[in-house]
Amino acid sequence: MHTLDYGVILAYLLVSVGLGIYFGRNQTRQEFFAAGNSMGWLPVGLSVMATLFSANSFVMYPSIAYGSGLRISLFLISISLMAPLVLWVFIPIYARLKCQTAYEYLERRYHVSVRSLASGLFIFLRIGWMASATYAASVVLANVMQVDQTMVIVVLGIVSIFYTMLGGLRAVMWTDVMQFFIFSLTILLTLGLILSQTEGGVSGVISTYFEGRSNVLIDFTPSMTLEYGSWALLIGLFLEGLSAFGADQVAVQRYIAARSERTSQIGFMINILGMWTVVPGLLAIGIGLYSHYQHFPEEMVSVLATELNGQLPDWRTDGAPGMSVPEYYQSYPQYVAEDIRALNKQDQALPQYVRLHFPPGVIGLFLVALMAAVMSSIDSGIHSVTTALMVDFRDRHMPHWKPENNKIEVLQDRALVVLIGILSVFLACNVGEMGDVFAIGKKMTAGFGGPLLAVFVLALFFKNTTTAGVWVGTFVGAIITIALMYLYSDWFSVWYWPIGFGLSLIIGLGVSLVSNLIHGSPSSRDSEEEPLTFWNVVRGQQTLSQKSNE
Repeated sequence: MHTLDYGVILAYLLVSVGLGIYFGRNQTRQEFFAAGNSMGWLPVGLSVMATLFSANSFVMYPSIAYGSGLRISLFLISISLMAPLVLWVFIPIYARLKCQTAYEYLERRYHVSVRSLASGLFIFLRIGWMASATYAASVVLANVMQVDQTMVIVVLGIVSIFYTMLGGLRAVMWTDVMQFFIFSLTILLTLGLILSQTEGGVSGVISTYFEGRSNVLIDFTPSMTLEYGSWALLIGLFLEGLSAFGADQVAVQRYIAARSERTSQIGFMINILGMWTVVPGLLAIGIGLYSHYQHFPEEMVSVLATELNGQLPDWRTDGAPGMSVPEYYQSYPQYVAEDIRALNKQDQALPQYVRLHFPPGVIGLFLVALMAAVMSSIDSGIHSVTTALMVDFRDRHMPHWKPENNKIEVLQDRALVVLIGILSVFLACNVGEMGDVFAIGKKMTAGFGGPLLAVFVLALFFKNTTTAGVWVGTFVGAIITIALMYLYSDWFSVWYWPIGFGLSLIIGLGVSLVSNLIHGSPSSRDSEEEPLTFWNVVRGQQTLSQKSNE
């Protein structure tokens, strides 16, 4: 790496730390957790996108486009279909009930135990997501910088924890905004470099990409094992998006920090528009990489040599006596792309191109973009988990532990940020044993994300569901989903979202029905208040007084 690259990296890290110090002055609890409820639509929207898009996506989309096709672009259709639900259901609920966390609503709707259940599921979900997202980008950073991957995770973790601990949510959101612009600029520069250095220009790149390939854009084959099958993507990513943007404290915390309900809604639409800009750019990078390596397959031979450790794969040993790995693939370059995919090393296509073709300074910017992706995952995750632990558990179950002195309160909040950050960094250093980058994220989130979403859907749209039904449905649904994940490890990981959601929803409805037959429906037992469903809250059929079930 050139001195200029190190300079770009150092400048970015110093600015991030500086934002934490600047916003860390005169902190209060309300400022630390909700940025004083004063954020505008631009930081709300871009922060949501930078946080939930982040590291997994920056690595994942180009590698999928390079190795598997463009079927993953159906993600854009899925999030567009779920957007009205977030815009007109979830955001108004949180704004009009003035919730501090997403899970406070569930206590008002059911019982404090449901709030604790959902918040606990979120904490597991978010810690796992942080670990996988951090690991994903650190793979590329370590390869390009030629440094130890653990060191990358630890250093970026320390910086993220530092500015989050000092500046609270306002520092997190403004660093997210900066990080969004950094990796957006990097996507444009990367795409421009690839297209300018690949034979045939745009038309040649597209022609090479689609030549001799089928089902590149869609594949509706009914299969549980088909990777990136269209049915799985449309259904699974719809539910994943609804969970992430509607029932996840990371996004909800940004809606709560906005000046008004309308500000939150505008910010959310900015987030969706940003997705429609950035995702096609990342997929275009993958298209360009595929075309480039079709013309220059020898550039990926070193990746195969490193992965195979001097031994040809079993399916290539016949007819190649005495040949080394580099010699074999230099003699048979037509097998390079096929074996890269077979060995699941498509994640290496982009960093390999960066090492070989990016000029000084641009390498530094690319690395800063990945660092931004890692840090946006860490800072938002540890802050939202800290908020859930403090608000949903300490304040609700152990109010006598809540200090009256504001300085002591902020000190405790900061200490918990550090502890959660250390745990997340430790897990990120060890998550690589679970599988490839895309599957890592899905394994760590689908087991909990689907059941968590089912809790909110039951609460919002099913008037007669009961606390017992929600508890049983969520717990049993999560357990079965996790069991299936390991019993049928060859199933495409996105399928576990509809499985977890569907199981929890059906079981919750069934148990609620039995409970109502035995004890009577909730509405018949409580004539003074109707349940806080979507219709009763948003349509004005219910006063906004807090419901408690002690």
